Amino acid sequence: MGDPRGFLKIKRQGCGYRPVSDRVKDYSEVVVHRADAVLRDQASRCMDCGTPFCHWACPVGNYIPEWNDLVFHGHWQKAFQLLDASNNLPEITGRLCPATCEYACVLGINDDAVTIRENELAIIEYAFKHGFVRSNPPTKRTGKKAAVVGSGPAGLSCAAQLNKKGHQVVVFERDDRAGGILRYGIPDFKLEKWIIDRRLDIMRKEGVVFKTRVNVGVDLSIEELRREFDAICLAGGSRVPRDLRIEGRGLEGIYFAMDYLTQSNKRVLGGGIPDERLIDAKGRNVVVIGGGDTGADCVGTACRQGARGIRQIEVLPRPPECRTEAFPWPRYPALLKTSSSHEEGCERDWAVLTKKFIGEKGRVKGLSCVRVEFSRGGKVPCPAMKEIEGSGFKIDADLIILAVGFLYPEKNGLLSGLGLEYDKRGNVKTDGNYMTSQKGIFSAGDMHRGQSLIVRAIEEGRRAAEGIDGYLRM
Repeated sequence: MGDPRGFLKIKRQGCGYRPVSDRVKDYSEVVVHRADAVLRDQASRCMDCGTPFCHWACPVGNYIPEWNDLVFHGHWQKAFQLLDASNNLPEITGRLCPATCEYACVLGINDDAVTIRENELAIIEYAFKHGFVRSNPPTKRTGKKAAVVGSGPAGLSCAAQLNKKGHQVVVFERDDRAGGILRYGIPDFKLEKWIIDRRLDIMRKEGVVFKTRVNVGVDLSIEELRREFDAICLAGGSRVPRDLRIEGRGLEGIYFAMDYLTQSNKRVLGGGIPDERLIDAKGRNVVVIGGGDTGADCVGTACRQGARGIRQIEVLPRPPECRTEAFPWPRYPALLKTSSSHEEGCERDWAVLTKKFIGEKGRVKGLSCVRVEFSRGGKVPCPAMKEIEGSGFKIDADLIILAVGFLYPEKNGLLSGLGLEYDKRGNVKTDGNYMTSQKGIFSAGDMHRGQSLIVRAIEEGRRAAEGIDGYLRM
């Protein structure tokens, strides 16, 4: 490394946020990016470990110590080339990844880890700014055609890799614009949509064809798809939401998180929503059920819409703020996360079980809850949940958002028409090369592995592309 003692002299300095009073007035990115000089100092904290556990923990296997060293020495273009070699969407992961690499950073054993994710973002944005990112279409085509169904991170990375191999790739998306969950599931204050469009423009120049507003299996028959393409990759995600089937669920004013976020993103893009379908938090008491990242996105969105009050509840106990014996280094720990959305105004509560929704004249007015505790014991591997006697309470709410995860991919239409096999969790089953039970049909991302991280979807898309390429060259 350029400065082998950098980690001893320089403390961690991450990106900051715009002031809350400013950012809640718009949907622009909340992050304030660091100056290049600061990044150089932060890159010097990388220890050039003999065994880089950050690389081990990164699903796409980013060359982290190497590009940190290159940044320190000012070799930005070489740093970008290394980053580009392992990650198709670093401008996305640099903003949204939970940074499993940082929790495996060796420096993190007794100090603050290297700012790996933010360094990654700085490299790719520097590369775009200085013209290092250019379209690079293949010089020779194989004559084989591949279809990718779904344009989320798995579909985009699979399409990009297959195109690099020289295959002609067409990406089908049933929404009006490509991007999948990146487009309509992530709020603009975390991912502005021009960032997606910038990447899509490069892919188009490289020869990838995007066809939107096409619901494969409905608008385009399975027979037509199989007849036109030599291989098909299904990357439609895991879109069936987990529900709370309790008393009062049919009341008006209770919505799934993805429906709420999708509508909000379309409104930000300028799309009009009929009044009878509008989900708006303005002037309402909002309760978000679910303590994950999607729930936090709902909190930030409700805040910008002018909610009267926001409360986020989670059935699991409050996570610890520091590592415990249950999550030793270098494992990814279950820790308390406070996002930019939480800082904008939100009451949070844990170990809360929703028992029923309370309504008046057909519309939700609140929810009845009880506190729970978890205990381990016996032969059951998971902690047992028990309601605490006499702990019941009520929360007033006239807008409730369910952000309790997803079950499996939608099976009506395309998947059922193909007659594919599923695993025990209801996801599309594949072999080691990502081929499904139907020859020539592959699957990647959440549709294959279940709801997971964006960076894992990218990894799945890349690996599926390897399997598809091998199949097409047989």
